[in-house]
Amino acid sequence: MATLQIDRLLETCIKRGASDLHLHVGRPPTLRLNGRLRPLETKDLEPEDTYSLMKAITPERCQQELQEDRGTDFGFAYKDAGRFRVSVFYQKGNISLALRLIPSKLFSFEEIGLPESSRAMCHRPRGIFLVTGPTGSGKTTTLATMINYINENMDDHVITIEDPIEYYHPHKKAMVNQREVGVDVPSFAEALRRSLRMDPDVILVGELRDLETIEAALRAAETGHLVFGTLHTTSAQGTITRIVDQFPVDQQEQIRIQLSATLIGVLCQSLIPRVDVKGRVAAFEYMVVTSAIANLIRENKGYRIPSSIQTGKKFGMQLLDDHLYRLFVEGKISAENARDYSQSPSSIIEKIDAFQKGQIEMTALEEPVNPDEQAAG
Repeated sequence: MATLQIDRLLETCIKRGASDLHLHVGRPPTLRLNGRLRPLETKDLEPEDTYSLMKAITPERCQQELQEDRGTDFGFAYKDAGRFRVSVFYQKGNISLALRLIPSKLFSFEEIGLPESSRAMCHRPRGIFLVTGPTGSGKTTTLATMINYINENMDDHVITIEDPIEYYHPHKKAMVNQREVGVDVPSFAEALRRSLRMDPDVILVGELRDLETIEAALRAAETGHLVFGTLHTTSAQGTITRIVDQFPVDQQEQIRIQLSATLIGVLCQSLIPRVDVKGRVAAFEYMVVTSAIANLIRENKGYRIPSSIQTGKKFGMQLLDDHLYRLFVEGKISAENARDYSQSPSSIIEKIDAFQKGQIEMTALEEPVNPDEQAAG
């Protein structure tokens, strides 16, 4: 019965184009559609309902982890429609589930609106490139797009370390080996250490979640590998601060030096509801680490990074607020959402007001930077 019921719920999630499915006691099954929670018109779930639904999809090893740690995460494929990333946890003594739909389709740079110059990062021989943003902002999709680009265009050996594996990458021009934490390897840090003995060219780390993993990722970038990773930060400046602050005070100066030498770029993203209510649009802050920005990182002058991004348009750089303003002017997002997602709400509202009164013109649109020129920069 539960298997039939979970199948029906998963089908509904896919057919309606939802990003998430929530199953909690005392509430009907709930979808996240275009960033908003929408309950299905069914009965409220009882404790035995969520327990049965959990049993229908949760592997044995994860059920054991749920009993021991009161929570577990895993992924599973559903027919040809895609994969689901699942978090099972207890709340008020009852089991709850949150399922994120990972579409089976791999996207292109153009389809998800990635800055054109970010393509050049895939051609870099070494360094660390970070994709950051809040939960549910599309970081996994962005990284999957970049790995797929490498897979189709370069004869590299790619190792991904994920918890759980979300997008599946078949071997194409490149070789892609995907390792799942808890299944193929015990931890991110351990997987990173071992991967260096596997002759990789590119390493993707699903999440830089602790000091040990960050250290291992920086070491991998230093020793001649291209490393991709994610963090839950909302600006390029905040990303630098977050990494440095993970380390003890007496190590922070050394880490700034190490980071200035290995970091090649940061892409911060948010998903904003569209005005036409047909999905969401991605807004990006994009920083390329030039020699000037490397100096700011080394000298602990992170507060000057936003102005360097603003003057770095020839390298494809942009501030999040500039992109939000552009999306508003293009009629893709509302003024309210531009304000709510911005780093400086008062400034962007002033700019929007001036634009609506005809006092300023839209000047933020730039010609796409030549990727070869950017790589040389």
